[in-house]
Amino acid sequence: MSVWEPILVLLGVTAAGVAALYGLGALLAARREPLETGPFAGGLPPREHAVSRFHVRWYPVTMLFLAFDMEMLFMYPWVRVVNEMGAPAVIEMFLFLGILFAAVTYAWREGALRWA
Repeated sequence: MSVWEPILVLLGVTAAGVAALYGLGALLAARREPLETGPFAGGLPPREHAVSRFHVRWYPVTMLFLAFDMEMLFMYPWVRVVNEMGAPAVIEMFLFLGILFAAVTYAWREGALRWA
């Protein structure tokens, strides 16, 4: 049982800490109705419902964002190993960037970046 004692003590301290934080939050919470408060950071009342539909023009922008997000996801590990891999790693990254550039050029040609 001596192996499990530190784990049980840690679980007990964690549970007591969580319970104390919830109790402190309930004790210090403001007493008001949730619908009586205004928007948090905007300052203006919302024009639309929060679950309203988005215009279809946002979806190509989202796809472009994901393309650049994937680029950064692949570039970080590449930067970490480029010194060890040498020229083949540089060639592969430029090939990847070329494919990404072709995709962005296609999206631009198709009007994904136009708002009108």
